[in-house]
Amino acid sequence: MKYILVLVLFVLELFSSVLDSKIVSVDNEKNIATIKIAKIEIGMSGFIVHQFTKSHSSILKNVVVESFDEESEIATLKMSEYDDLKHNALPQGLWKVQVGDRAVLAFGYSRAVLIAPSAGIYYFITKNNKSIEWVHPDIFAAMLSYNGHPTPLKKDFDEMSISTTIGLYFFYLENKIFTVDARSFKILNISDIQMQQNDMELPFYSRVDKIEEAWWGEGSSPLEDYSPYYYELLVTYNKTNKVLFEIIQNSDKKIQFLVKEFEIEDKL
Repeated sequence: MKYILVLVLFVLELFSSVLDSKIVSVDNEKNIATIKIAKIEIGMSGFIVHQFTKSHSSILKNVVVESFDEESEIATLKMSEYDDLKHNALPQGLWKVQVGDRAVLAFGYSRAVLIAPSAGIYYFITKNNKSIEWVHPDIFAAMLSYNGHPTPLKKDFDEMSISTTIGLYFFYLENKIFTVDARSFKILNISDIQMQQNDMELPFYSRVDKIEEAWWGEGSSPLEDYSPYYYELLVTYNKTNKVLFEIIQNSDKKIQFLVKEFEIEDKL
């Protein structure tokens, strides 16, 4: 258990600092930019900042690391509209991303939400990993209740990440912790952690007694099973992740139907 705990701490510390790198090339028509950096994880999200003066700057685009060439140390970023602070009453600039602008990645990675099936698992992980500022899942549960979604949807996770400025989600699933970028929902790391699970709360551990249900629509029905649902959610946004594929392939029959969802050439 001590070895596993040290491993988890290492993972959390690895993703707790912001990366800042200048744009070295850009194609605004294709919404692609590149940076030169020694090491980075595919799926990391962030934004691009344009500096007007020493004291004035503006965020132009959201970005996600799409690929990374270790030999050339070039990371390719996929750009999209920056909508975290969207306000229809405010004017929007028409500035385009330029070479020399800054890509800020892993922003908010020091703040996270842990999705866990029980109080025991939740408190063991959070109390032994203090390098992360843990945002309590009560906040997420209250938001889900307001939205009428006892089954959390990807758009609920997006709303939570924007409203609380978190950068990471951690999912505990069957003795594994999945470190997930809060915006791209790409898996950044998978760690083994052996824990005894004696009970289960749905859709996850929180102190909110009841999550209200909407009359109709996706997410309005109560979640029936913990692991299959969150595995399916992760697979949706990680269809080329070979480690996740192997976990699903070697897991119990309840989730093996997800194997067909992967886009891996050499899958069996």
